[in-house]
Amino acid sequence: MVTEGKSAVDFTLPGIDEKGGEKTYSLKDFKGRKLVLYFYPKDNTPGCTQEACDFRDNMARLLKGAVVAGVSPDSIDSHRKFREKHSIPYPLLSDEDRKTALAYGTYGEKTMYGKKSMGIIRSTFLIDEKGVVKKAWRNVKVAGHVDEVLEELGK
Repeated sequence: MVTEGKSAVDFTLPGIDEKGGEKTYSLKDFKGRKLVLYFYPKDNTPGCTQEACDFRDNMARLLKGAVVAGVSPDSIDSHRKFREKHSIPYPLLSDEDRKTALAYGTYGEKTMYGKKSMGIIRSTFLIDEKGVVKKAWRNVKVAGHVDEVLEELGK
């Protein structure tokens, strides 16, 4: 599991870039820049759409301090439709086998509406220019989360 103060786990994942093109992303692609890497359960669900749009709507402020990338188990095709429908201006990465989510500690048992299931635990990581995790938010509540990220970036 990824923890604050330690190196982020490297990954290699297919994704959709900000223009809708397919590309493979690795942690080293973001080296030299701060990265807000957020894990979310599913494209086009209410909470995940709100979170993606909150990041989208704050891109001008976020880009002053970091780049953003979203990760979910959805397919490239699903990400492409999600990006187009909601004008997502940052990469969406596909972790279909959930190996990256497992490595980051964002896949596991969760409870929704009183029912336990296995799935992506909404989480965000702020990774510095050298690949060190500066802040980890786990079990994220969507409302106000981007403001928390912006506050941390402002420190």
